[in-house]
Amino acid sequence: QVQVVESGGGLVQAGGSLRLSCAASGTIFSINAMGWYRQAPGKQRELVATITSGGSTNYSDSVKGRFTISRDNAKNTVYLQMNTLKPEDTAVYYCNAQVLTTLFHKYAYWGQGTQVTVSS
Repeated sequence: QVQVVESGGGLVQAGGSLRLSCAASGTIFSINAMGWYRQAPGKQRELVATITSGGSTNYSDSVKGRFTISRDNAKNTVYLQMNTLKPEDTAVYYCNAQVLTTLFHKYAYWGQGTQVTVSS
């Protein structure tokens, strides 16, 4: 069993910053990609940023230059530093981890989500 837990959401004014954290724990052989997704009210869940175990990153155009994803492989943890936040960044942010529980079994795990609200 694997648990993925996010933390760090909250309320911030436009132009401010927040840092999200996500830790995976449990029966983990290794973790491939980890990433952040978000879902605003009435909208579909969308990719924000992903990072491979080797450190390669990918960002949505809407957050490039403002958000930075990083990870600590030893702690099975991924971070999302969000700067220059805008009201349109308001959403529930979800962490995703591509976990190998054995050498041959890979599953995608999601966290419960953390609310980020940016006021104008």
